[in-house]
Amino acid sequence: MTHTEAFAGHRRLALVYRGPASQPGCPEAVAGLLASARWNLDVRFTGPDEALPLTARTLSHAALYAQPGGGTLSSAYRRLRRQRRAVRDFVHRGGSYLGFCLGGYLAGATPGFGLLPGDTDQYISSPGATVHDERDTVIQVTWRGRPRTVFFQDGPLFVLDENADARILATYDNGAAAALVTRYGHGRVAVTGPHPEATADWYTDHGLPIQHTLDLAEELVEAVMRE
Repeated sequence: MTHTEAFAGHRRLALVYRGPASQPGCPEAVAGLLASARWNLDVRFTGPDEALPLTARTLSHAALYAQPGGGTLSSAYRRLRRQRRAVRDFVHRGGSYLGFCLGGYLAGATPGFGLLPGDTDQYISSPGATVHDERDTVIQVTWRGRPRTVFFQDGPLFVLDENADARILATYDNGAAAALVTRYGHGRVAVTGPHPEATADWYTDHGLPIQHTLDLAEELVEAVMRE
């Protein structure tokens, strides 16, 4: 099968990173979210050990690239820095970038792909934060005016430049941006610090009360896929 034949079909291609810059369960949760029939997406994994490598050529066939949660930003960026230009070009030309937790950090600039009108920082280190360590827990955010409890593990906050053209979807309880959608070139970027895509086992594995937040994750996808 040729590279072109691999992408034949009428559904738009959504690529989800899976590899050493992610953690088991994170890519699968994002892929499960995107597999909903409502978006008619052909969801495939991409990464160094996947059938589809993360390259400019692979991205040229995609409508959306999703970067799930993972380990530390410094380690992840070392593994992904060679793909920085390919990801930036993909979004600038009209693609969609969807980032969850680590994927939100990687959308920033220090270090990262540089897709945001601003940068990221650790919520747990910010003034007024209600979580102060890297444990898996839940956190309360205000999502489009509604208080919601969401799975959280050392996610970013987003620091926007003055007069940045971005729509904040959620804030932490200290007022910092927790989720937003913005443009980069001709494309869209949607990022979140907490994990609205978390499945029930994420909670039960850590003795946490299960929260049903898939509707928030779907709002994030809707925001980044909107034409």
